Amino acid sequence: MKWDKACTTVLVGKKASVDGSVMVARNDDTFLPITPQKFEMKPAANGRHEELASTQNGFKAPLPESGYRYQATPNVDVQSEGIYDESGFNEKNVAMSATESVYANEKVLAYDPLLPDGMAEDTMQTMVLPFINSAKEGVEYLGKLVAKYGSPEGNGVIFADKNDIWYMEIVTGHHWVASRIPDDAYVVAANQVGQEQIDFDDPDNFMWSDGIREFVDEHHLNPDKTGWNFRHIFGTDTEKDRYYNTPRVWFAQRYLNPEIEQDPESSDLPFINHANRLISVEDVEYIEGSHYNETKYDPLGHGSDEDKLRYRAISLNRTQQSHVLQIRNDVPEALSAVMWICIGIPAFTPYLPFYANATDTDLSYSNTSMTYNVKDAYWMYRTVSMLTESHYSHFVQDDVDYLKDCREELRRLIDGIDKEAQAKGLTGDALTAYLTEQNHHIVDVMRDKTMAIIGHFVTEGLNRSKLTFDFDINL
Repeated sequence: MKWDKACTTVLVGKKASVDGSVMVARNDDTFLPITPQKFEMKPAANGRHEELASTQNGFKAPLPESGYRYQATPNVDVQSEGIYDESGFNEKNVAMSATESVYANEKVLAYDPLLPDGMAEDTMQTMVLPFINSAKEGVEYLGKLVAKYGSPEGNGVIFADKNDIWYMEIVTGHHWVASRIPDDAYVVAANQVGQEQIDFDDPDNFMWSDGIREFVDEHHLNPDKTGWNFRHIFGTDTEKDRYYNTPRVWFAQRYLNPEIEQDPESSDLPFINHANRLISVEDVEYIEGSHYNETKYDPLGHGSDEDKLRYRAISLNRTQQSHVLQIRNDVPEALSAVMWICIGIPAFTPYLPFYANATDTDLSYSNTSMTYNVKDAYWMYRTVSMLTESHYSHFVQDDVDYLKDCREELRRLIDGIDKEAQAKGLTGDALTAYLTEQNHHIVDVMRDKTMAIIGHFVTEGLNRSKLTFDFDINL
């Protein structure tokens, strides 16, 4: 059932970021390298009478009659693979990303097992994002749905608005806990229950399912002599965690806190962290696109074969899309929500910014083909990724230069769009139309840059063919 088994989440509070932004990010990883996805804007609903039905586990539920416009990154083949709206903003600038797969231990599952036909990741975003007005309300809304329908899997769910980030972990059929991330902190999560001490006397910063404390007490599930550590009670601590999950958290924390020495296989890496500097969008993108860069564990590096294959990297060829949902607090609210999306492999391809205050997305994103078509953003950026990796030692610097050039150009474009919108005094529908147009312009600019690097790589690859022979210029 579980589709999204290998994501990595990064959360950055507004006082931890370099510009006062709230940022939440996640890699959307699947089982296979090719699972075509698209990026689209779902319209607002009014007077609707519709039932949502999963093609994956038989879950069915009525949708509310009205809902907000929202962004989504669903599968192309919905009938076979499920909806999986996954990530985006709604028109109230509330961000949601669902989900980070997490796993409970067998002791807690024995007393509250998963429900096979409950609400899973494939329908969760569709059931929640169009109907919430704040991050905290997102937790409350989803919590009620879990109580009503149950959960068939463990999920970490991200909610954010201009002030708050909430991280919610649903671990059994009905039980969950959510933490408000401190404004001056960051969090990295990687397929393992992360939240630690829960303060039940602090409802402003913690939320939980009804009866969870009684559930733990009744079944004698708390292994600690003192405290109430959610990770210890509900989570796992296995060999798989130490090779598949914790090294990713270790690498990200090493990048943001290089002064702290930790073991990549440690079971005690902290959930809440404070970086030694302020964090930028580019920092978050680097983490999500990383593969143990500049360490002996890099599968593309120079370590031993044993070390290069030791740990699961953050960026993989089966990362279908990666996103940074940024809510900026230094511009007017109608300009503030920007979804940075990388629809290739984030190690090799750029994150494009899309204003959430828009009515559609470019056809190259919203009309993805099931089979290869370089006109589609999904296929175009995956082409860059494949070409770079196929001649890595020769092409990696060109790819690095391409990404640097893209980041520079995209920052310049966003700055110009912000200033022009404000200088013209655009508001309401006029501003939405302008930002929609500018989203299309960003796609056009980046398509030109990307097709140029593809052409360069193809030309250089042909020149590097091993089917060549030099003997005599006349032969």
